[in-house]
Amino acid sequence: MKKLFGNTGGLKASQIRRLENLYRRRLPPQFLITFELARDISRLSRDIRRQIGLLINRQGKIAYVIVGDHQGIVIPDTSEYRTAPGRLKGLRCIHTHLNNEPLTKDDLTDLALLRLDIMAAITITKAGYLHKVHVGYILPTSSYGRPFQLLTPLNPNELDIGCLDLIHSLEAELAHLTSLYEADTEKERALLVSVTTSPRKTAMDSLEELEELALSSDIEIAGKMLQQRRKINSKFLLGLGKLQDLIITALQKGVTLIIFDQELNPSQIGSITDQIDLKVIDRTQLILDIFAQRAQTKEGKLQVEHAQLKYLLPRLVTKNTAMSRLTGGIGGRGPGETKLEINRRRVRDRIRRVENELLLVRKHRKQQKSKRKKKDLTVISIIGYTNAGKSTLLNTLTKSRVRAESRLFATLDPSSRRLKFPKDIEVIITDTVGFIKNLPKDLMVAFRATLEELESADLLLHVIDINNPRFKDQIKSVEKILSDLNLDGIPLIRVLNKKDLIDKTTVESLRRSLGGTAISAKDKSTLMPLIKKMRTSIDHLKDHTAAQN
Repeated sequence: MKKLFGNTGGLKASQIRRLENLYRRRLPPQFLITFELARDISRLSRDIRRQIGLLINRQGKIAYVIVGDHQGIVIPDTSEYRTAPGRLKGLRCIHTHLNNEPLTKDDLTDLALLRLDIMAAITITKAGYLHKVHVGYILPTSSYGRPFQLLTPLNPNELDIGCLDLIHSLEAELAHLTSLYEADTEKERALLVSVTTSPRKTAMDSLEELEELALSSDIEIAGKMLQQRRKINSKFLLGLGKLQDLIITALQKGVTLIIFDQELNPSQIGSITDQIDLKVIDRTQLILDIFAQRAQTKEGKLQVEHAQLKYLLPRLVTKNTAMSRLTGGIGGRGPGETKLEINRRRVRDRIRRVENELLLVRKHRKQQKSKRKKKDLTVISIIGYTNAGKSTLLNTLTKSRVRAESRLFATLDPSSRRLKFPKDIEVIITDTVGFIKNLPKDLMVAFRATLEELESADLLLHVIDINNPRFKDQIKSVEKILSDLNLDGIPLIRVLNKKDLIDKTTVESLRRSLGGTAISAKDKSTLMPLIKKMRTSIDHLKDHTAAQN
């Protein structure tokens, strides 16, 4: 006999047998529930003074029998009925209400979060007889802000509602809506979510940057959702009502992936994915995915793997769909593609091996640095917020072909080129990985070897995209990271890029207020003032070094 779920403590053996025997019942597919079965669970519910719930599949078989308390039932794990994007669960829930009440807010929440085919509540008279059946289902398109359709309460003789036809028509409409979005079936389709206590403008700016990150990872954006709260929900981040809205929006828009702007701890990922039958990742995982796509060198791949393993380790104790992202697809590309069932000991061992390999990389870097020092070569490092134009500037200055694209983190591995000034003065100029606000701690640690290039720099070129409306915040983010890395003592030139996209008056005003040199990184003719400033700084550095010696 199949297992009973829920609150079975204190029941008589005869009552348990009656409950277990419910598994033997079969329903005609077009009936929501038969009169006989509705009558029997109503009487049994009255006898035990507890709600009884049935989860019924589309073949008319009872898949789960649930025993609740006087107030409600708790639906068990139904992950074996995992649904495809834009599809319903394949289960309908029929349960009793002892207080003669219609569908409750909790009922509708379960309907949405679990994407059930139908939710129905049977009300019972004081004498224990079947009274009415209240029915609700998710609407494929919300009308007047209502995501649900609630039918007029059914009488006991009105239960042949064409149940299977109704479910198929709902799914057909959902499939039609989803097909409108399926231009590229190879792409993930994501809903971006931010839950914050910050001012709305700050939160929206962060969401826009999350969108840029997602696009950089070749993810299609289905929509964005922002919730401002006085206090963050420690379990779900957002409130249950908003979580319900999120699920229905995801269902209606054919979403395959939910991306949170905030970093989720292992407990939150577990709680959210227990409620959402979709893949869930956070900003950190998204950045990890981008880094995994971009890494080309052995060093870069090692750093990505190290960061992915550090992210995975505390999350191995949780069972959730987010972990599948670390084993393939978004959040799991590159060398970090480890099987989900990998145990903590193996992960720790691999982290130690990767760290040892990274130590060898750093040793090799030190040897390279010492060779440069022997040749008395000045090192100039180009830094800046991601997608500010650093690689383009390096290409134009040195006539090279470093990868340069208008998307976030297009360049991951550092690139070094020689640059010759007049009077045969030669320098090494290096392009580094782009900075970003709230850079995850694991990434800061993992990419320290990359950023160590900056420690040997004699001069920093801070490239600023003055055409970006958030450039002031980006300057603060870059300077904060420099301070965190104890690199704020290195001489720095602010390079105001993309001046060709802004009027001359504004450019001149920004040049004065920021103390920078305005250029267009694509136009070599605009670089002469910057080259002169670099040459002057190098001369000052050499004079200072000579005076010290």
